[in-house]
Amino acid sequence: MSEQDPTLEADVFARGCHSREALQNVTSRWGILALAALSEGDYRFNALRRRVDGVSERMLSQTLQTLERDGFVLRTVLESIPPKVEYSLTPLGRSVADRLVGLIELVESNLPAVLDARAQHDAC
Repeated sequence: MSEQDPTLEADVFARGCHSREALQNVTSRWGILALAALSEGDYRFNALRRRVDGVSERMLSQTLQTLERDGFVLRTVLESIPPKVEYSLTPLGRSVADRLVGLIELVESNLPAVLDARAQHDAC
């Protein structure tokens, strides 16, 4: 990946802009659900996996590593035997998750209209 000049303004529409990759990570199938779940509070890995129904252990692990790398998620190793890991949102992650939750609520509240539109489209 090319190195972007930090003095340049971010432009998600530009092919080489790092904001595009970060946006893809946040809005990926599992990224959006992990961030939305973490907006409810801190989770240990297996509890988060149960909350994000359908995600494999491998995919959730990769998603959390990516979100941690981008500064959205904080991974904390708890001192216990055996060691336990807890995930939480960073301040940046909280800000992003709040917006994602708003988007999720908008889609969920308009689901009847979406289903009607699908039915009309499929009938043609």
